[in-house]
Amino acid sequence: MTIKPLSDRVVTKPVEVEETTKSGIILTAAAKEKPQVAEVVAVGPGAHNKDGALIPMTVKVGDRVLCNKYAGTEVKLDGIDYSIVGLSDILAIVE
Repeated sequence: MTIKPLSDRVVTKPVEVEETTKSGIILTAAAKEKPQVAEVVAVGPGAHNKDGALIPMTVKVGDRVLCNKYAGTEVKLDGIDYSIVGLSDILAIVE
C-alpha cells in the first residue's frame, strides 16, 4: 500500500535520532522527544490560489525537512510510522 497526499500535503518519515547524548548518557524511550527532522516520502500536487492557478510545491521526495513539533497526523502503514503534514508546517529544508 502507498500513501498519495492530496493538495499541499506532504508525507514524511521521521529520521532516527541518536540514542545517546553528546556526553554519553543513554536516553530511554520515555526521555526522547518527537523528532522534528523528517524525510519527505511523498508530495501532493500543490494547492490552487484564488485564481485557480496551481502553486507548485517547494519540497521534493528525498528532502530532509524540519517540521513544527506537533504538526501533522501520524499514521502507521505496513509497520512504518509516517506523518502527513501541510506544506505550511514545514519550516525548512535541512541540507
